[in-house]
Amino acid sequence: MNASRSPVLLVTTTAASLGVVLVALNLYGAASPTPAPEAAVRVDQVGYVRGETKQAHVMGPTKALAGARFKVVDTKDKVVTAGRLGAVTGHWNAKYPSVRTVDLSELNTPGTYRIVLSGTATGRSPAFRIADASELMTPLVRDNVRFLQAQRDGADVLPGALQHGPSHLADEDATVYADPRYDEAGEELLDEHLTPTGDTVDASGGWFDAGDFLKFTGTTSYSTAELLLAEKDLSAMPALSAEADHGLEWLDKMWDGDSGTLYAQVGIGAGNDTVRTDHDVWRLPEADDRLDVSPGDPDYPIKHRPVFRANAPGEPITPSLAGRVAAAFALAAQRTADSDPDQAQEWLEKAAAVYEQADTDPDPDQPLVTAFPSGFYPEESWQDDMEFAGAELALAAQELGDDREADWTGEAAHWARVYLDSDVKGTLNVADVSALAHADLATVLDGARSNGVGAADLTKDLRRQLEDGVERAGRDPFGAGAVYDDFDAVPHTFGLVATTRLYAKATGDTRYAAFAGRQRGWALGANPWGTSFMIGAGEVYPHCPEHQLANLRGSLDGKGAILRGAVVNGPNAAEKLTDLNGFPNMRKCTAAPPSGAWTDFDGKGSRYVDDVGAWQTVEPSLDFTTTALLAFALTAQDEGR
Repeated sequence: MNASRSPVLLVTTTAASLGVVLVALNLYGAASPTPAPEAAVRVDQVGYVRGETKQAHVMGPTKALAGARFKVVDTKDKVVTAGRLGAVTGHWNAKYPSVRTVDLSELNTPGTYRIVLSGTATGRSPAFRIADASELMTPLVRDNVRFLQAQRDGADVLPGALQHGPSHLADEDATVYADPRYDEAGEELLDEHLTPTGDTVDASGGWFDAGDFLKFTGTTSYSTAELLLAEKDLSAMPALSAEADHGLEWLDKMWDGDSGTLYAQVGIGAGNDTVRTDHDVWRLPEADDRLDVSPGDPDYPIKHRPVFRANAPGEPITPSLAGRVAAAFALAAQRTADSDPDQAQEWLEKAAAVYEQADTDPDPDQPLVTAFPSGFYPEESWQDDMEFAGAELALAAQELGDDREADWTGEAAHWARVYLDSDVKGTLNVADVSALAHADLATVLDGARSNGVGAADLTKDLRRQLEDGVERAGRDPFGAGAVYDDFDAVPHTFGLVATTRLYAKATGDTRYAAFAGRQRGWALGANPWGTSFMIGAGEVYPHCPEHQLANLRGSLDGKGAILRGAVVNGPNAAEKLTDLNGFPNMRKCTAAPPSGAWTDFDGKGSRYVDDVGAWQTVEPSLDFTTTALLAFALTAQDEGR
């Protein structure tokens, strides 16, 4: 052995030789070099579709990323491709000032992979797959359906990882109350006691709306319609069809055709000292049935839940609710037109009755009655809901040979024109269904024009919605098309994905395909926080949702029973997260990211935290999840067209 090159032997020399030792350590590499800075690698943790444009992101120190390289390795750590990082897409925050891309578009061999950084930066991504669209997307739809199954209320509950007992059985004979009065902020109930109308209704069944146990006709009709639209692409999924049936059954109870009454809400979420509400307690749903309460007790509305109307009997109905309920009923008519024409005609008549009773001249100075208080689900537009209903009625009439088809087509076109000329245009989410309406009305028109509207006008507005997203994405380092310092960032993102597919179906134009892939990727992990916003999707996902059943019955570490398939809000404005919820029997749960803290990744005024009290970021809901489900279903079937 050559002793002069042995650090061990050199260390045994005398103190007089210390200078030589230090020089030798420096020359021959025994001293530890300064480690390369750690960077964060963000990928779509579910995976990328073969043949699509594929992009990941790396965030870290500017100088470190400038000289960094990447390699993609398979499950055996074999390198399958390598290269330099792509262009800088922008600045994120002080800790991660530079964001660069990794182009994976040439990677099309099915398999599971990771990105590994080398050179002037280190980092390793979560795993991701390369597969065909149906192979990646269909399991996600199944998981979304599992969430809906867990949300079932009433006697017809299903076994599952988070099974609960029959719940809110008193809803079967629920008392209808007059509209509650709220303060200007919509936060405190002004009535000392609720005022019964003398009517009762069977409001049992349905789905819990979110992490609470309230039930809303507005969100249920929106979600049921999306399930019925998704079913057209995934007809061979019995569990999906069963949940669509479950939603329709409850909506049918909410419409009293004999009296011309649509019920809007079951339960109350904002009360006062004398009226305790669903949002005042944290419990399992079946616990409400065990309460020993009498009229006048503050907890009486928790067991004997009040039902509120969208309209007085026979009076005009809030148009946003009338439109989407009619659309759901008309979609039910379409699905059974061939197999059971008589049943289909019954659904069509119910749809027509609700639609005809819509208040198409509401007071513009008053908020639409969507929920109580209305701030739970504020909505500025309603013409899109009426267009949606008219389009689905026309399609159902077409399939059933009903001679009202032309009338409904003309009315749908009229409402489309009013919407197109308005200043309240948005993108697909629970408050704007224009994308769904446009796509199906374009099919009804089939090249014709009605009331000055043709398919080209409708697809132009679909393009407007997508261009709005593209413009926002161009200003964001991670290419996000939604605004993520406000509520509903994730459902808006999935809404853009669904709209891209609807636009491509209507026009054959696939120019937004890469944009759709990037939006799906952002929601499933290729975002600053490196988390999927769907529970159970990918390696990193929410472990601590603000959801009573998941918190009290499920796992808090993501390794056992989880609320699989639930989609959460995602990032929100930092200022909205100053106060987190807390209840005496809430199991405390805070999950950190794989490295560092969530605050390390906050930026641009937005924040994300995985904490059971953070309803602003990790409360799942019906409409979030079914919008994602529709996006996944449309993507799964896109490759077959």
